[in-house]
Amino acid sequence: MKRIAAWFMSALLLALSLTGCSAGKTETENRGKSYFTYFDTVSFVYSYAGDSAEQFDRRSAGASGILGEYHRLFDIYHEYSGENNLCTLNRNAGGESIEVDRKLIDFLVYAKELYETTDGKMNVMMGSVLSIWHDLRTAAGDDPASARIPTDEELQTAGEHTDISSLEIDEENCTVRISDPDASIDVGALGKGYATEMAARWLEADGALGYVLNVGGNIRIVGTKPDGSGWVTGVKDPANTEQFAVKLMLTDTSCVTSGSYERYYTVDGVRYHHIIDEATLFPADYYSSLTVVIKDSALADALSTALFCMPYEDGAALAESLGAEVLWIFPDGEIRYTPGMEKLIAN
Repeated sequence: MKRIAAWFMSALLLALSLTGCSAGKTETENRGKSYFTYFDTVSFVYSYAGDSAEQFDRRSAGASGILGEYHRLFDIYHEYSGENNLCTLNRNAGGESIEVDRKLIDFLVYAKELYETTDGKMNVMMGSVLSIWHDLRTAAGDDPASARIPTDEELQTAGEHTDISSLEIDEENCTVRISDPDASIDVGALGKGYATEMAARWLEADGALGYVLNVGGNIRIVGTKPDGSGWVTGVKDPANTEQFAVKLMLTDTSCVTSGSYERYYTVDGVRYHHIIDEATLFPADYYSSLTVVIKDSALADALSTALFCMPYEDGAALAESLGAEVLWIFPDGEIRYTPGMEKLIAN
């Protein structure tokens, strides 16, 4: 419940920053709004298109239904009657192939492609390592005095079970097998963005324009406002999260930020956040915050994690090759951005 409340406040702050601006005027009033909870966070759907109440309710329900479907498919903690999901696959690691929904096959195939694209920095088979950090972070929240970091032995042992090749996908027969009994899937770096993109594509196919999806801070904008203007979204200042370091003017795109200032715990005065570098098995320490803007929300989500775990030069080269705009905030407060991102800065 505390995590939901924290995400709600974060989402609400972001929602308040979603104000459409054009030369000489500012428009802040949306035509419709609804919210729901998936992926252990709060999601919002906004409409600025002047849809009727009935039209907005139908489209909002449609987007919510898609997010809910992927929430169940990607859940690693719970199984659901009548469908096999990631929890099912993890619990059967080392066993036989499991038949799954075609949507999950498509997602896992895409995840393996992203592994190659990011040189392994976006690896959905990091579950064995991520679960160690997750459990220690949760325990620290319950009892800060007992907080500790993983031992080298714990991480080295878990790190031996992150091979992407252990994820065996049979596209023709819609089956998946995890060959390593000690490996597990974790899609925290990709799942929310992928689900958001699927919901946005459904809205686009339905003819929706002027819609904004805010899924726990993953922003996906469908079109523009009726007058052609966009929205301003704020990128939090890692040193003072009540303020924005930069504001961006966005239309028909996605915006995802990864930061060291959320989902962390402290041991002996050192902060350990949740973005784990597969090379070190420790939290990445290149940046305090990294924001990606690109139309595909799934790619934006994946890159916000992958680039966070890369040196600046490597990340800038990958971003350029994919047509992504990126804003890096370094631990010392320095801000760098791609040339295209500079054009989106609103302040």
